[in-house]
Amino acid sequence: MKTKYSRWQLALLGVLRFLVVTVSMSIVFYIVFALVFSTEEERRLQKENRLYRSRYAQMQDKEKLIGDVVQGLLVKDDAIYQELFETQAPALDALTAADLIAESDSLSENFYLNAAASASGRTLLMAGQVDENFAAIFRALEERRDSIPPLSLPLKDMSYVQTGASVGLKQNPLYKRPMQHEGLDLIAPQGAPVYAAAGGTVSRVVRTRQGLGNTLEIDHGNGYTTRYCLLADMNVSRGMRVRRGQKIGTVGLSSTIAASHLHFEIRFRGAPRDPVHYLFASLSPEEYAHMVYMASATSQSLD
Repeated sequence: MKTKYSRWQLALLGVLRFLVVTVSMSIVFYIVFALVFSTEEERRLQKENRLYRSRYAQMQDKEKLIGDVVQGLLVKDDAIYQELFETQAPALDALTAADLIAESDSLSENFYLNAAASASGRTLLMAGQVDENFAAIFRALEERRDSIPPLSLPLKDMSYVQTGASVGLKQNPLYKRPMQHEGLDLIAPQGAPVYAAAGGTVSRVVRTRQGLGNTLEIDHGNGYTTRYCLLADMNVSRGMRVRRGQKIGTVGLSSTIAASHLHFEIRFRGAPRDPVHYLFASLSPEEYAHMVYMASATSQSLD
């Protein structure tokens, strides 16, 4: 039996058909437009993504290189700490941002709250470890009160460009072959004042024109001594007590050395130590970094 529709029902069906066709066509056109055409923002983001993909490998290589450099600095720092305090450097676990990274792109509020609580707890734990490490250092210094090493430059207003060769095998300017160099060359004009790197007692005074020339040795207690060689004048005598920063002599000049300079040594129980590791308290971090580089890169000594 054929259903008969009234005029208004037919009109309503026509409107519904028009709406369905219009919406369907709109959806089809939107999909086609989205697939074929991109907005300015989308094109910018796509360009950035292509750039990041092309540089990802380079960034990985740089990250590895930086990691190796940081690891080398940590090893160097541990060696300096061991040399100065004769104990292992305090170990602290680094709190890194990697601990807060999740695999999902969408993070809930609870994640941030839990991550913050965890980070706060680890920070408090690290603070407690720092307190314990400082207490251990102070106990070590208390047990060996007089063993704090000399940390001052023997020359005033010194720049890193005055740094020469440090401890190690260096080319000798006189014999033209590698020889063990047991101190740090500090370039200075003849007659420049020389100062005690720390307080102590003058334990040795040598006046000679051979070898390292006029030499002063100061005993700082518990095995630490400093030697000031190639001096012109010496203003102290054996057995005299000197304070840190006190003038003890002047830089000299000899026909057997390449240029006027102070040969400065730090010894612990008679064994030479690299003076560069002891001078960071007298310099800015930038100046000290330059001094370390100059001392290690200079292959020829001046004496």
